[in-house]
Amino acid sequence: MWRDLGAALALMLVLEGILPFLSPAGLRRLIASVNELSDGQLRAAGLVSMAAGLALLYILR
Repeated sequence: MWRDLGAALALMLVLEGILPFLSPAGLRRLIASVNELSDGQLRAAGLVSMAAGLALLYILR
């Protein structure tokens, strides 16, 4: 289990590093636009992201 968790963490770091590596200016614009969202919008985006991740994990496992 710990090996799978470590692999998942490593993959998450790789995926999160793609945008800053390929387009630093795009990342700055993205952060600026996220900063303008309300708390409710951020919570909804987080909920959708978690649900999508759980659904994908369920499908893959």
